[in-house]
Amino acid sequence: MSKYENRGFMPKQRAFLKLYLLNKIKEKKGGYGSQFLTDLQKEFKQYGYSPTHTELYKTLHELTRDGAVKREKRLLGEPGVNFQEIIVYSLTDEGQEQLEIHNKLMKVELERCIGLLNKAIRDNYGPIKKKA
Repeated sequence: MSKYENRGFMPKQRAFLKLYLLNKIKEKKGGYGSQFLTDLQKEFKQYGYSPTHTELYKTLHELTRDGAVKREKRLLGEPGVNFQEIIVYSLTDEGQEQLEIHNKLMKVELERCIGLLNKAIRDNYGPIKKKA
């Protein structure tokens, strides 16, 4: 049995978003959903991928249910002046452990997908050309 048997074609969107969200939450030491959505949409625009509001929040809710992140209500802006309430997400200790495990698993999965895509290019279009 191949080590890749019974895998999907590409990683599931939620697993992909989880990778980016966990790393962004760690990097920024917290943040709120619409901020993450805007950042990810900008980062992936050149690749024709735009995560949706729904999928991003489903992923954040899953991370919260799994104990990887905690939610905290805060007011955005200056107290007494601005009254927009936001939910700020931050990593828990368990989330730090989940981040390390998820990063390792996704690296293997992404390398598998790169191999699959490179095979399709080679088989159908010839040798892969290196960018200068």
